[in-house]
Amino acid sequence: MNKRALKEFAVYARNELRNQISLRAQAFGITPEGSPALVTGADYVEINGKKLPLSYKNGLQKLLKEIETKGYDQVIEEVAYTWFNRLIAIRFMEVHNYLPSKIRVLSSETKGKVDPDILTDYQYTDLPIDKEEIASLLQQGKREEAYRKLLIAQCNELHEIMPFLFEKLADYTELLLPESLLHADSLINKLGKELGDENFGDVEVIGWLYQYYMSEKKEQVGGLKNTAVKKEDLPVVTQLFTPKWIVQYMVQNSLGKLYDEWKPENHLAKDWEYYLKSSEKLPIPGNISLEEIKVIDPACGSGHILVYAFDLLYDMYLEAGYPEREIPQLIIEKNLYGLDIDKRAVQLASFALMMKGQEKYRRFLKKATDLKLNIHEFVDSEPISEEALAFFGEKVGDVSWVAALQEKFENAKQFGSLLVPDEQASFYLKYIGAIESYDVNEVELLEETYIIELKEKLLPLLKQAYLLALKYEVVVTNPPYHNKYNPVLKKFMNDNYKDYKSDLYSAFIYRCTQMTVENGFAALMTPFTWMFIASHEKLRKYIIKNQSISSLIQLEYSAFTEATVPICTFVIQNQNRTSIGEYIRLEEFKGADLQPIKVKEAIKNNVNYRYSCDNKNFNVIPGSPIAYWASKIVTDSFLNRKLFEIYDIKLGISPGDTNLFLKRWTELNVHRIGFETSYEKSNDKKWFTCNKGAFPLGAFPGT
Repeated sequence: MNKRALKEFAVYARNELRNQISLRAQAFGITPEGSPALVTGADYVEINGKKLPLSYKNGLQKLLKEIETKGYDQVIEEVAYTWFNRLIAIRFMEVHNYLPSKIRVLSSETKGKVDPDILTDYQYTDLPIDKEEIASLLQQGKREEAYRKLLIAQCNELHEIMPFLFEKLADYTELLLPESLLHADSLINKLGKELGDENFGDVEVIGWLYQYYMSEKKEQVGGLKNTAVKKEDLPVVTQLFTPKWIVQYMVQNSLGKLYDEWKPENHLAKDWEYYLKSSEKLPIPGNISLEEIKVIDPACGSGHILVYAFDLLYDMYLEAGYPEREIPQLIIEKNLYGLDIDKRAVQLASFALMMKGQEKYRRFLKKATDLKLNIHEFVDSEPISEEALAFFGEKVGDVSWVAALQEKFENAKQFGSLLVPDEQASFYLKYIGAIESYDVNEVELLEETYIIELKEKLLPLLKQAYLLALKYEVVVTNPPYHNKYNPVLKKFMNDNYKDYKSDLYSAFIYRCTQMTVENGFAALMTPFTWMFIASHEKLRKYIIKNQSISSLIQLEYSAFTEATVPICTFVIQNQNRTSIGEYIRLEEFKGADLQPIKVKEAIKNNVNYRYSCDNKNFNVIPGSPIAYWASKIVTDSFLNRKLFEIYDIKLGISPGDTNLFLKRWTELNVHRIGFETSYEKSNDKKWFTCNKGAFPLGAFPGT
C-alpha cells in the first residue's frame, strides 16, 4: 500500500469532484447564488429548461430542499464524497472480483487497454440496462453516454445489497455525476491507473482514503490546533486513523481478554501478538454466549476497529464449531455495532464489514439482501407533522415522548455518543418494530406519506437512541480529541460532563465506562494527559474508585505520526474488585516504528519497562496520577509524614552573585570550560558546566 499515492489521489479527487459536480449543478441552474423553480408536467419535470423523466421529481425536490436547508457548499461536499465512496467501493470490489458480474467497471484486466472492461463486455452482465440501447450508443460514437448508463446501472445493482452507499437511482446524486468520465485526465482513469491493484489488497485502504480525502480541509479549519470549529467541521477536525497495532492491542485486550477469561482452554490467545495476560483471574459478564457478545465503537470512523473485531470474532465462532457460511452474518447482525457523526464514515465502515463478510464466504454478498447492519450515522431531529404523529399514535398509543426525543437529538451531529437516552433500550426497540412493521403497499396514499415521514424522521432517532441505551460487553474506540468548544458544545459539556469537560476524549472515557455491562471492557486510545494533569483529576479518581485499569501502554511522546499528540492506549474493566493492571512504558524508544516492536518484546521477555501495579495505589499520591512505575518505597513515603512537616525548607548552597559567578557558554572561551565530571580531572580549566533553572547551558568558575 503506497500511502503517499493514496493521499495525493484522495486530495486530488476531492477537489476534482467538487469542481465537476458544481459544473453539473450549474447546468441545472443551481449555483451558490440560488436555484431555479422546478416545474412538473404531465409525464416530466423541467428545471432550467431541461426536461427529465417524472421519476426524477422526488430527487430534484430533495436536492433543492437540501440546498435550502444545508447550504450550497455543504450539499456539493456531500455529493462529492458520496461519489468518491462509491468509486472507491467499486474499485476495491473489482480488484477482488467481488462485483456480481465479475467484470471490471473502472479499469481493465488487460494491460494497456484504455477503456474499462464494462464498456466492451457489458453484454455478459446481468446489469439492469437496455443492452440494445448501449450497443446503439456505441455505434454512434457516444461512448461517454453509454459508459455513464453502465456505471449508473452498476450502482443500481449494488443498491440491492448495499443501499447505505448506493441509493436507488433517480437520486439527485445521479444527476450530479460528473461529465467526461472516460477522458484521459478523468478521475476514473486516474483511479484505475495511478492507484494500482496492489493498493487495494486489504480493506484497511478504505480507512486511509477516508482520512486523506479530508486532509486538506482539515488543515484549513485548524486540525487539532486550539481553534473552535463549527458543528459541520467537527468530523473533519477530530478524525484520526488508528494505527493497526494499536487496534490489535485494544481489541485483543478487551474482546480477546473477555474470551480468554471465559474460555481459558482456548487455542486463539497464543497467537495474539499484543495480548497482555492478566496476572490474576478476572471476573466476566454473567450468562455469556458468543452470539450475545456486543461490541461497539461509538466513534467508529471508517470501521478499522470493527473490521479487526470481526476477524477475532470469526476465529472464536470457528473454534466453537459454527459453519463457516453462517459466521459472517451472525457477526454483523449480532455482535458488531457502530456510531459516528460523519455520514461518509458510516458508509465506509458498513462497506468494510460487507467486504470482510465476502472475504470469509464467497457467496456472502449474494445472500446479503436482507442483512441488518448495526452501523448508524447520527442525525439531527427534524420537525414531524402532527398528522403523522397522530397516525402513529393510532397504532402505539401515547406519543408524547417523541417531543423529548426530538429535543434530545437536536444536536446529535455534534454531541454524538456523548448523548445519554432517557429510556431503556427496550423502550426504543418497541417503537422501532412498530414503524418497521408498516407496509406501504397495504395503505392509502395519504397514509403512505405518513409512513414515509415516520421512517425518514422518527425511525433514525429511535435507532440511534436504541444503540446508545444498550449496554455492551466490549466498547473499543479512538475518540475525538478536541477542547476548544463552540458555544453550543461548551454548554452541553458544562451541563452533562462538568467533571470531565477538559476535552472531548475525557468525556468519552467516562461515557465508554458507562456503556459497558458489569465486568465488561472499554478500550481506548487517547492523549496521555489524562493520566497526570490536574484538570483530569476527577476522571482519574472516578476510574480508580469504580473501575480497574486492566492494561495500559504509554507511547513515546512523538510516536503518533498522524498528529503531534502524546498518546496512550488502555483497557478499563467495569469492576473494582480485581485491580492489578499490566503497564508498558515506551518513553525511551523513539519513533513510531519501534513502538509495536518494544511492546511485543515486553510481552515475551522480562524487561525493565513493563510493570504490574495495583490501581488502588494511585490514590496514595496527591492528585492520583497514574504513576504505575512508582516503586513501593515511593508510594509508601506518601503514607508517612510529609517532608515539610519534619524539616524547615531552606535555600542550599548558592553562588550569591549570579552575574559574577555564572556565565552562559556563549560568553566564554570554549577552551577554558571543563567538560569533565570533576574539577580534579580538569584543573587547568577556569569554568565548569552546571544546570540552573533560569540559566540553561551555564558554567561556573573553579577555585
